Amino acid sequence: MREPMPSKQTRRVRRLRRAELPADTVKLARYLIGKTLVHDLPRGRVSGRIVETEAYPVGDAAGHAFSGLSAANRSLFLERGHAYVRFTYGSCWLFNVASDAPGLGAGVLIRALEPLDGIAQMQRLRGTARLLDLARGPGRLAAAMGVDKRFDGVDLCAGRGALWLGTAVRPAGRIGTSTRIGISRAAHRKLRFYERGNPFVSGPARMRR
Repeated sequence: MREPMPSKQTRRVRRLRRAELPADTVKLARYLIGKTLVHDLPRGRVSGRIVETEAYPVGDAAGHAFSGLSAANRSLFLERGHAYVRFTYGSCWLFNVASDAPGLGAGVLIRALEPLDGIAQMQRLRGTARLLDLARGPGRLAAAMGVDKRFDGVDLCAGRGALWLGTAVRPAGRIGTSTRIGISRAAHRKLRFYERGNPFVSGPARMRR
């Protein structure tokens, strides 16, 4: 079976303004489907369409902010639109977007991207040529985008900055919802959002329907 070709931009991507981001974690997680994550690296731009997210609202027992403010999670307590990057499972970085008012810890985990720009560079960063595997899953995504602890706390809506959130290159398709993946606390909550039928969404095929 041939791998799908990456999407091509149909119009210029501009930076999202903070005022455009819903001031609600669950709404933001859904809103970000189809939007663009961009990293302007020294060797050129890498970017991808966001095709899968998970919401971790205020008070969520599964969220990193549930135990309160700490040195490790302080970026989750910033105003919505800031990056929260955390090393987990002893092996990978996870990229999140802070999603509430300052002082209220909440975030949206970006789980998967459909690669757009800089695919060759993403392949070098990931050490694989397989298109489908470049950014399908949060650990792979962070590696493909060159995101690590240096970007924790970065304002993704700033007028300048190498890592930022952009508008959609095309409208999102039908959006599906499900329970979140790989958690034990509050596992029943349907706070995972994804573009239905998109092959770049993580997990088995049944999780993309």
